[in-house]
Amino acid sequence: MPVQYEGIRQEHVAVRTGAGVFDVSHMGEIETSGAGAEEFLQRILSNDVSRIADGGAQYSVLCREDGGVLDDLFTYRLGDDRFLTVTNASNHEKDLAWFSEHAGEFDVDVADAHDRWAMLAVQGPEARAAVARIASGELPARMRTADVEVAGVDCIVCGTGYTGEDGVEILIPPDGATAVWDALMEQGVTPVGLGARDTLRLEMGLPLHGQELGPGITPLQAGLGWVVAWGKGDFRGRAALEAEREKGPARKLRGLVVEGRRPPRAHQPVLVDGEPAGETTSGNFSPSLGVGIALAFLPPDVTEDAELAVDVRGTAVPARLASLPFYRPAPATPPA
Repeated sequence: MPVQYEGIRQEHVAVRTGAGVFDVSHMGEIETSGAGAEEFLQRILSNDVSRIADGGAQYSVLCREDGGVLDDLFTYRLGDDRFLTVTNASNHEKDLAWFSEHAGEFDVDVADAHDRWAMLAVQGPEARAAVARIASGELPARMRTADVEVAGVDCIVCGTGYTGEDGVEILIPPDGATAVWDALMEQGVTPVGLGARDTLRLEMGLPLHGQELGPGITPLQAGLGWVVAWGKGDFRGRAALEAEREKGPARKLRGLVVEGRRPPRAHQPVLVDGEPAGETTSGNFSPSLGVGIALAFLPPDVTEDAELAVDVRGTAVPARLASLPFYRPAPATPPA
């Protein structure tokens, strides 16, 4: 997937107003199967895997013992004892090694499934309608999966995505990916690159591994406490996260709206009452809102009354705290 096809702004707007497709085949996949598959995933993932119904999906994080996030993941239950977990591309080999390292005590088979799947994400208010026109079966609801023939190819269609818009992600046997892509082009779906993928997820306040997530960053700091299932048994990183929860995180991920025409970027100092208090993790111009926006880790006691600024290449640009997400998508168009 290139940074852009025709232009970041045009591609961003296409997803917000119509339908765009991302080639995310670089993402990794790990398949776990066997009688102990659920028990194993319960032990290494933060969320409660037992709550994934057949054909269901769940977002989670993979933590080290110190609570730092190795990766954020989507796990799909493909059968009673069979799961597919989608990893971030840059972390796939590390995730696979982590899965394999901790699988020994469980009756589970861990397999690298990356070569088995290409993946296209079709997102936007008209995305489902576009896919439905080339599909032979009913598309799954949000956070569900279904085996569906798309453009004559047997696929796994998942009601998930990374833009805040409605849509689906399609897991496709590699030799069928071109047929599905070409069929989507015939439906007028816009190809979208990495640049717009980043501005879209930033408008939604969604974390990106390596920026809002990573070693040294816990899910509680990143605003992902909702994916930590305290009611289940032990899991990797639980003790550290419980201690942090009791004490309170020393920093929290916050949203900032920046004034003026100079958009913020990652790793720029954030000033609170004139003093450095943190730094941006992501920043850009929001095509949907027409302002500069950023995510930043700040002390938990920073309030809306504080005088905030982002040091944009030596200039203190005034900013204000903003609730996340920055942008709320329009309702989706149901399939015809």
